[in-house]
Amino acid sequence: MLEHGVRPEQGEILVTGATGGVGGVVIALLTKAGELGGKSPNIVLDDEAFAENVGKGVATMMGNSGQTCSAPSRMLVPAARSDEAIAVARRTASGITVGDPQGDFVRGPVVSGAQFERIQALIRKGIDEGATLVAGGPGRPDGLERGYYVKPTVFARVTSDVTVAREEIFGPVVTILGYDSVDHAVEIANDTEYGLAGYVAGADLEKARAVACRIRAGWVAINDAFDFGCPFGGYKKSGNGREWGEFGFHEYLETKGILG
Repeated sequence: MLEHGVRPEQGEILVTGATGGVGGVVIALLTKAGELGGKSPNIVLDDEAFAENVGKGVATMMGNSGQTCSAPSRMLVPAARSDEAIAVARRTASGITVGDPQGDFVRGPVVSGAQFERIQALIRKGIDEGATLVAGGPGRPDGLERGYYVKPTVFARVTSDVTVAREEIFGPVVTILGYDSVDHAVEIANDTEYGLAGYVAGADLEKARAVACRIRAGWVAINDAFDFGCPFGGYKKSGNGREWGEFGFHEYLETKGILG
């Protein structure tokens, strides 16, 4: 890639990829701009909007059949409300139809056979490591015998040491982890090698903003907020630099000092 894909007149390379792939090598060599995926936390606060926000979080995770670098794949909920979260998550995931995108379905297949097999292996590993399967699971959805279709899958009662809570799956799989306090939620959220994105959902905007400030990620959305003018990019292994907004232009500039 570096030998054949980069031309001398190119002053900037923007890479999107996985931490373990070519993207990670390029970032290590060039330390320029790149977005390398994540395992983004979604802290759902304990308030009157809890059930609604759990449902929204699951639905958002399943967008693009889970193939979104910033997807909220780790849902953090108050441990005391885990049963309620599980019920909402199961209902939401089970209501998502999967099939040929030319038909009357909400979600289509994942990108390739290799990715399908990787997702299946990680789902099976989650079961083997003791995570509670709430919805979905291995195999294709009922009625689909071919194609790279994955069941919208939810794991619950997950701890941070379980593989499905640590590795980026890049498929329609969400894990639900319980927290005992907001401080504990922030601790779990930041217990990752990634730092691309984070989410906070809650009825009290000021409280949600206070929590968002403590998440070690380059882009944090509160209550589904979105704006292309907001800089987007990662901390830690999720990459360097920023896209979007004014900061996105900075990656294509160099600083010159003139004296005298």
